[in-house]
Amino acid sequence: MKKKMRPIKITLTALIALLFIASACTDHKKAVVTVQANNTVMYTCPMHHQIRQDHPGSCPICGMTLVKISGQASEGAGISLNTVLKPVNSSVVSSVTAITPEQKEIPTTISAEGYLDFDVRTFNNIASRFSGRIEKLYIKYAFQEIHQGQHIFDIYSPDMVTAQQDLIFLAKNSPDETALINSAKQKLLLLGMSNAQTDQVVKSGKPFYSLPVYSPYEGHVHDVAHSQMPGTTDTKPEPNFTNNLPLPIKEGMYVEKGQVLFNMVNPHRLWAIIKIDRNVIAGLKLNQPVKITLPDLPGKTILGKVNFIEPSLEVGDKTTTIRVYIDNMDHSLKVNSLVKAEIKTGETKGLWIPRTAMTDLGKTQIVWLKAGAAYEAHRVSTGAINGNEIQITKGLSVTDSLASNAQYLTDSENFIKTQGHE
Repeated sequence: MKKKMRPIKITLTALIALLFIASACTDHKKAVVTVQANNTVMYTCPMHHQIRQDHPGSCPICGMTLVKISGQASEGAGISLNTVLKPVNSSVVSSVTAITPEQKEIPTTISAEGYLDFDVRTFNNIASRFSGRIEKLYIKYAFQEIHQGQHIFDIYSPDMVTAQQDLIFLAKNSPDETALINSAKQKLLLLGMSNAQTDQVVKSGKPFYSLPVYSPYEGHVHDVAHSQMPGTTDTKPEPNFTNNLPLPIKEGMYVEKGQVLFNMVNPHRLWAIIKIDRNVIAGLKLNQPVKITLPDLPGKTILGKVNFIEPSLEVGDKTTTIRVYIDNMDHSLKVNSLVKAEIKTGETKGLWIPRTAMTDLGKTQIVWLKAGAAYEAHRVSTGAINGNEIQITKGLSVTDSLASNAQYLTDSENFIKTQGHE
């Protein structure tokens, strides 16, 4: 009887063990799939994404510490094997922040940089109308201010003395020959003498051996142009306004007829040379308002307009140039100072996204549209650029959701593929 009862006890013990193991497995399975959808803060295993729970802990499969899931509680739950296996050049699984385009009308501006320069329309040369020797020079240094009609130097010229003596002879010996007298006067006037000087020559009967020369212009002496002999083809270098040496024209020097002695520039008139990127030149027009600021003069603002757009592009330069005419009556602005300009080009209504949300592939621009747990490359067409925003003219709607940082999702080693663009 005892021998028969022993197998029965072993069987009962085995059954109890099996029930205990089954119960443990059932509890373990429940722990794996337990998710409270109402909580927004969820935790998952970095290696086993199916493990999701609403409190910190360890993965029941591998024992790793659970990490917090950013965003909604359901994020990542829809990742399937097909999503993960898609090529990275057309679809990327990422937790990058998603944004939506904005439909709005905003004032568009062009931001650019440049520098100040002299208005070359005010450049004037003072040249010698006859050959002679500089007897007295009243311009001593560069940047000296000269006013119109100011006495600038005295010159002795044998040709001028001879022409004056001819006028004196006619006035004394042939006073009735008015045509000859007027012709002699006209010759002196063409050589640079004034009516008052010719009248004084006739009245006094004495020629000017040291003829005074007066400035026909007003401005600053910025450079001295080296003379060119008549008939030569040598081109003189451009004046260097930042390296003015002592004036090479000295008293006692001989000058030739037609020789340029001084370059005069009006410092009251400047212009700003602004470099504009070719990508935004389509919205640029004449007379658009321009706001100019100078880093060297904080708080100073200059208001102007687009006065000139250069019609040609320089070789190797990726910008075009505009000019803004500026008054500098108080001499507070310095040539070659850097400036920043904002040009108002109007208002543009459309769909706008941050420039970081778009990647330019050359002939194609793409964004990454959110498709479930992944982002897919999508081709778009762009329009105006306004600061950090860019207009989307085709390929998006206000209901689309796209990655805020497109470059972050772009693999530089792969060719991005979009639908219809392989």
